[in-house]
Amino acid sequence: MRKSPDVCETFCYDEEKVERLKPVANDPGVSRAAALFKALADETRAKIAYALCQETELCVCDVAHVTGSTLANASHHLRLLKSLGLAKFRKEGKLAFYSLEDDHVRQLMLLAVAHAKEGAGHAAGV
Repeated sequence: MRKSPDVCETFCYDEEKVERLKPVANDPGVSRAAALFKALADETRAKIAYALCQETELCVCDVAHVTGSTLANASHHLRLLKSLGLAKFRKEGKLAFYSLEDDHVRQLMLLAVAHAKEGAGHAAGV
C-alpha cells in the first residue's frame, strides 16, 4: 500500500500546542463563520452577494435578472441571506429592496473574488 506524501507517517502531536488551540477551534464564532461560508458557497447566493457589493441595494426583480434566475428563486435566496444576517431588506410600495447587512460581508466577498481572480486555489477549480 502506497502512503500519501501529504500526511504524517507517524502519529504524534505537540500536547502544549494542542491544548492551547482547542479553545480557539471551539470558539462559537467559528461555527457562525462556517454557517456564513456555507451560505455563500451556493453560487447563486454568491452572485447575489457580489452584485450587492457593487450596488447599495437591489430589488428582487433586479437580482433575478442579474443572476439569470426566476423571481421565486431570487426571492428564496435573498430571504435565506436575510435570515442568516447577511442581508437586510426594506419595502417601498410594491417593491422589496435588499442590501448587504454590513461592511464585513462586503469585505469578505470582495476579498474572496479577488483571491479567486489571482488564481489562488486553482487546484480546487476556483
